[in-house]
Amino acid sequence: MSDAATSRSAAAAYTHTPPQAPDTPWRAAEFCVIDLETTGLDPAVDEIVSFAALQVADGRLRLSDARYVLVRPRRMPEGPSIRIHGLRSGDLVAEPPLSAVLNELLEALTGKVLVAHVAEIERGFLDAALHLHGIQLVNQVVDTAALAAELFRRRGRQLPDPTALSPLARALGLPVHRPHHADGDALTTAQVFLALVTHLDALEPQTVGSLVGCRRRGSGWSRLRIRLTRR
Repeated sequence: MSDAATSRSAAAAYTHTPPQAPDTPWRAAEFCVIDLETTGLDPAVDEIVSFAALQVADGRLRLSDARYVLVRPRRMPEGPSIRIHGLRSGDLVAEPPLSAVLNELLEALTGKVLVAHVAEIERGFLDAALHLHGIQLVNQVVDTAALAAELFRRRGRQLPDPTALSPLARALGLPVHRPHHADGDALTTAQVFLALVTHLDALEPQTVGSLVGCRRRGSGWSRLRIRLTRR
């Protein structure tokens, strides 16, 4: 099959695979945990320079098909973003453009509930990237920052900054893996997701719909979103 045919096949599978039913118990659902590193904070002008995708199924993290990909942007990162993720032009110039690895991203996302920390950032960049190729982002989205805010609210505890991933992981007794690198942050986010959902499920059975709904309830603070220092 040619590259063009493969791309069309991946796009068709992504677009036409039904979403997870909202009443699906969370342990019976399939999730894709995504983390992106970018050249900046505005999806209208900035670009993805790396992504990591991890799968969660049957309530467990599945590392056998983990993906971590570096991407060559049209415009290389500059000082502010380099200071965050450390990716310079020399690290990216020989890497493929996003169009060449889009199939990997689509395959990871197809039929899955998308999970990200401060998910408006990942959602915005994914939506912009897919739009360039005539594809609409169709995944339901779960925000681990919103799950954290919900859990701490139910427990009557204060969570000073739900957008900060590393402090949140430590508060849950979890390790922090390679902050500001897509693969490390995706792994930290996946572990945070599993911990938060397990705690919430003990308070009230969780479904795809209830987890997605937490993001909607947290949309006010999530619009504070775009802070590269969120981790």
